[in-house]
Amino acid sequence: MAPTVKEIDPLDHLEERIQKAVALVNRLRDEKESAAKAASDDREMAALEREEAARLAAEEKAAAQKVADALRVDLEEAQNANTKLAAEIEAMRAERLQVRARLEKLLGHIDQLGAA
Repeated sequence: MAPTVKEIDPLDHLEERIQKAVALVNRLRDEKESAAKAASDDREMAALEREEAARLAAEEKAAAQKVADALRVDLEEAQNANTKLAAEIEAMRAERLQVRARLEKLLGHIDQLGAA
């Protein structure tokens, strides 16, 4: 009977080792699946964050474009006003020269009256 007991003990030990190996494989499979799910979730989250960043960048670009367009309009209006004012200044200078010439002519007539 002793030989049978010796054969059973090594088989029991082998069975125990196989059960531990199966448990280890199952645990590693679960960990692998969990890691794959976490990686997938991380990739999905990163994609969403990239999309959000792109959306925000597009909104900021659109807002900056609106500001730039408004500034261009303001600049054009200011340039038009400047051109108009420059023309008015030139007209006033010409008018001043005409008034000066007329006054000089009138003063010349007054001088002639005073001399006569």
